[in-house]
Amino acid sequence: MKKIVAFLATLCAICSSSAFAADSTSREKAATSAGQVVERTIYRRAVEAVIWGMPAVNYERMLQAAADNGAKPNQVVYWSRPVNWKNQTLTPNPDTIYLNPFYDTKNGPVVVEIPQADADHVIVGSFDVAWQNALADVGPAGMDKGKGAKYLVTPPGYKEKAPDGYIVLPSETYRGFVILRSNFKSRSDADIKSAVDHGKRVKVYPLGGDPNSTVFVDAYDKSFDSTIPYDATFFELLNRFVQLEPWLTRDKVMIDALKTLGIEKGKPFKPDAKTKAILSKAAQEAHAVIGMKYEGNFVPAFFDGTHWSVPVPPETRDGLSSNFADPNEYGLDGRAVMYHMAYFSAKVLGAGQFYLINIVDRTGKPLDGKSTYRLTVPPNAPIEQYWSVTVYDRATHALIKRMSRPSLASNDTSVQKNADGSTDIYFGPVAPAGKKSNWVPTDPKGQFELLFRLYGPKKEFAEKIWKLPDVERIKP
Repeated sequence: MKKIVAFLATLCAICSSSAFAADSTSREKAATSAGQVVERTIYRRAVEAVIWGMPAVNYERMLQAAADNGAKPNQVVYWSRPVNWKNQTLTPNPDTIYLNPFYDTKNGPVVVEIPQADADHVIVGSFDVAWQNALADVGPAGMDKGKGAKYLVTPPGYKEKAPDGYIVLPSETYRGFVILRSNFKSRSDADIKSAVDHGKRVKVYPLGGDPNSTVFVDAYDKSFDSTIPYDATFFELLNRFVQLEPWLTRDKVMIDALKTLGIEKGKPFKPDAKTKAILSKAAQEAHAVIGMKYEGNFVPAFFDGTHWSVPVPPETRDGLSSNFADPNEYGLDGRAVMYHMAYFSAKVLGAGQFYLINIVDRTGKPLDGKSTYRLTVPPNAPIEQYWSVTVYDRATHALIKRMSRPSLASNDTSVQKNADGSTDIYFGPVAPAGKKSNWVPTDPKGQFELLFRLYGPKKEFAEKIWKLPDVERIKP
């Protein structure tokens, strides 16, 4: 009996030990599974956060670049000559003079004075909130109709009556920027200086302050990098935006999603190494998703039978101009596409300017920096001001680094025209014989894209009486 009892006791002990081991294994599996669920949740929500937060991070990158060049809030960053490749903003225009006031209304309304246009000078542009929704356009097609005006940007929730004589722009964010272009008649030093001088008649100051206190910070030929970082840095910039700006009702759905990532208003963002790795991987996937949507948005083409298009869907374009007034549309995916490759939105696209993009040649093959191409711009372009065509790095959507020239435009008197008034523009690593004045260099190590701009487009453009043909590959 004693032996039986001892045996049963031993058996029970073994069973208990086995049960404990099984239970321990189960707990370990459950813990592992729970950890994986958390990681997958962070990953999924991080991908969506990149898509949602693209315009905010785009803004923060520009503001950071301005600060790196010595500019403070409510000052004007400007380029004293047309930008070169050191300006690494997204798809900038190298055929104008840029002035970018970055406003901050945290301490009260800010005044931006725009000078009147004249026979030789015009400033065009837009006021954008930090989300890059347009408040108003500036210039002949804008609210001032080219007559100049005092614009008053007011902060969220501002209730006081504005003084007379201002165009009041209530901003839904405390911060934002104004993209201004002072256009020149030609690329002569005299005309460029004249455009700069006219641009520096812009004034930025607090309401009730001194207009002559405006500070201008020249960023020409200096590093100004606002390309999008597709790694954990993206979320650091997104956190900065969340901390400084109010939640908009339409975006409150993101509050809990961002908390999952460690981004919460009023609290520090301190992801550990493992979380940073997950965030970086998610940012890369979001980049791939946005890139596929970008490539897919070129259909339908703007001109039938070509590949020129505006690769932003109508619901996004309409939403940006109406502050997303349609309760059944947000255009979120299209917004991510737009701000991964450009910055700012116009209040009315097509009124003061229009943009067409192309990433392939006539046969549908990607534009390759090793090959040589020709674009024939037909004569009599339906514009009040000028057209230009610019080459950008397909990977970054910024100017190709270390290239001697990024674009050509109709306001460049060195560009040669054909006998019929058309203009042949060449793109490639080497200028075709006798065509250097009409050539834009490309990097043979990468792909590129083209952006065709029309400033002051006429109705004939909208009616498509005039048509821009496709790019033709003339040398493999």
